Amino acid sequence: MILTSLLAVVFVVLFLGLLKTQVVATQLASLKWEELIARLEPVESAGIAAMAIEHLFPGPSQLGTEAEEMWKAIGGAKVLARMRANADVLIALAAHAQEWEPVQGVIVAERMRRDGLAPRRAVVGISLGMTCGYGKGRAASYIREAACAYYLMRLRLLTLYEVSHAARYPSLAAAL
Repeated sequence: MILTSLLAVVFVVLFLGLLKTQVVATQLASLKWEELIARLEPVESAGIAAMAIEHLFPGPSQLGTEAEEMWKAIGGAKVLARMRANADVLIALAAHAQEWEPVQGVIVAERMRRDGLAPRRAVVGISLGMTCGYGKGRAASYIREAACAYYLMRLRLLTLYEVSHAARYPSLAAAL
């Protein structure tokens, strides 16, 4: 009985999360390019880039940076939430670029959609770890994966705009 109730609650929460994601994606798709740029929240990229490079190119010691140091490097929960929100905007900007570069734009947007799952997983995983103790030891992995995914999304989008619409590239680079 308790297990059934718990599974029902988990199902409802997952369903509501998917519904919210779909609503946000639909809202962002209807915005103009300038409105999307205005929605980007500031994220310090130096710490994120350092973590992403450490994750993508591991050194002899694969231990890497400790969770507390990573948390400080990215700016904590507030910045992780910004990364998660910005991920949706970055995907919408990639979809917007499909007007000028239909083939490459579709490929980049799909890669970014997949990368955009990492900040969501990180927010959920770290929240669960903090509230009920589940996944506490995985916090470093969540932070590292979110930073790496955000770094790749940013890089993919900037490269797409540099190739497909160089006139908008400087504005995008300044916003990111």
